[in-house]
Amino acid sequence: MTTALFMLRCVQLGLDIADLDLLTIGLVNDMFNESSRDKIEWREEANQADMDRL
Repeated sequence: MTTALFMLRCVQLGLDIADLDLLTIGLVNDMFNESSRDKIEWREEANQADMDRL
């Protein structure tokens, strides 16, 4: 990862320079990955009634 890519990800997350004193590169990467997962529509999970029908 280049510095420019890292700074772009920070801007996309809405982080400023003062926030970077408190965060690591890995944490910023994790935040970016989680934010991209927010757009995914997850399927409904099985509940107890579904398990009983099995």
